[in-house]
Amino acid sequence: MEKIILVVGAILIEDGKILIAQRGPGRALANLWEFPGGKIEKYETAREALVRELNEELNITVQVEEEVFDHTRYVYDFGIVELTTYRCQLVKGIPRLTEHVAIKWVESHELDPDMFAPADIPAVEKLKVQGV
Repeated sequence: MEKIILVVGAILIEDGKILIAQRGPGRALANLWEFPGGKIEKYETAREALVRELNEELNITVQVEEEVFDHTRYVYDFGIVELTTYRCQLVKGIPRLTEHVAIKWVESHELDPDMFAPADIPAVEKLKVQGV
């Protein structure tokens, strides 16, 4: 039986741009880009996990929309990732690197699916069509 990993990601939007983050070397999916976020703990909802993860990873406070933006299930060699993404608005702080090697703000048309972790690609493609 494969391990199922519940993960949440932020479509963090500010001034018409989306924040993306690059994973560091030596980790799973090294150097690929992703929507910032992380694992959902047993005691929290997906939205609570996203608020916590963004505070821990980027030192920011966000408001998470109620509606799910996208949900993806992807089978990696280390387990099955179920990624749920939500649109978010920055409430407080300036994103700072703590876990990623790079972050940048991009417009939806600049998103390149080939640069992203596989579980993030469906949300990337949806953003390219819908925009922010």
